[in-house]
Amino acid sequence: MLLLWMLTAPHEFAHAWVATRLGDDTPLKDGRVTLNPLAHVDWIGTALLPFVTSLMGGGFLGWGRPVSTNPAKLRGGLNGLALVALAGPASNVVMAVLLAAAAMAVARTSPGLSEFAQRGVLLSLYLALFNLLPVPPLDGSKLLLAARIPVVLYRELARAGFLVLIVLMAATSLGSYLGLWSAIAAHAIFHALGAV
Repeated sequence: MLLLWMLTAPHEFAHAWVATRLGDDTPLKDGRVTLNPLAHVDWIGTALLPFVTSLMGGGFLGWGRPVSTNPAKLRGGLNGLALVALAGPASNVVMAVLLAAAAMAVARTSPGLSEFAQRGVLLSLYLALFNLLPVPPLDGSKLLLAARIPVVLYRELARAGFLVLIVLMAATSLGSYLGLWSAIAAHAIFHALGAV
């Protein structure tokens, strides 16, 4: 749970920062351009659901409080929205690399801390992949808008999005696949950093 809170803050901050850089002051007005985890907590998505789905063993399900953006204010409109959406998962990949470097740096002097950082690498990559799923309220769904799917269709999907995610994670092998792909990506990162 601590790791999720640690990783949610840079993820949501990245959305807010990119949106601000693209001309939308909505995240700034909402107090979201910050690394303070409390500004980004969604009590269902960051606390309750991760706990419940971890206990059920159906894969990990969780998210932070979505950053509000106004595509009309974003340079590039819906294309700008796509950049804002991708910023979150990209930040997770950056965090995974930083955590992997930290894990390797303290592997001999602090094995416990190193193991904690290694778990962070896996979770951060998992969150990157999970958030790219094209289901509201996840980041991947914004890519559907950028691809110009009918707004009416998107709204219908958004109404069922929460249920769709529950079914996908609890009744399919998607969670296991996300875990496997995260492990493969983590191995690649450690290998690139020189781990043997």
